Amino acid sequence: MISLIRVMIFEDNKHLRETFRFLLSNSNGFACVGAYPDCSDMMENLAENPCDVVLMDIEMPGMNGIEATRLIRQSFPHINILVQTVFFEDDYIFNAICAGASGYILKSTTPDGYLEAIKDVQAGGSPITPGIARRVLELFKDKLQPAPPAKEYNLTTQEKKVLQLLVAGKSYKMIAAELFVAPDTIKSHISNIYAKLHVHSGTEAVSLAIRDRLV
Repeated sequence: MISLIRVMIFEDNKHLRETFRFLLSNSNGFACVGAYPDCSDMMENLAENPCDVVLMDIEMPGMNGIEATRLIRQSFPHINILVQTVFFEDDYIFNAICAGASGYILKSTTPDGYLEAIKDVQAGGSPITPGIARRVLELFKDKLQPAPPAKEYNLTTQEKKVLQLLVAGKSYKMIAAELFVAPDTIKSHISNIYAKLHVHSGTEAVSLAIRDRLV
């Protein structure tokens, strides 16, 4: 049996919300467990309808997506949050990631791009629209106070290459292609990286790598 990725949508634009619902409901390996115009009943929605990934808009009536992301991370840390927005501003990007977003993509992303990003984030990756990957790197360099490594992390040469590509916003599939190895090999490398850095997500690994100048 194929394991479904259960997705919950928070999007105030009715047309987009229904488009996302239709896309997920008609794509193999995905299931839409709920689609809501705001986050007013978010905690109840998540408790009653377990999901793996939340597709989160930023600008909504009432609670915005950044604050909603922060609350989900506190109460449902196992849920991956993929922020999707039309905004390209630095503060939106930085605040969304700091709130605990697992990935950040623009609404101009293609339907296939959305599905790939959801699969990537569920697999432990940190999908970021290529156009903003470099900006994210620059934001963390500017806003996080650099500090020398507190200890030696003992990353192998290959693990450092993988981490560098992860920081650049590459997906597992893209990293595998660039290093000419199988995706499962990349997953193994990233599991080892997480263990050595004592982190649990791609965004944590990226933040630590930049802060401690590991790449």
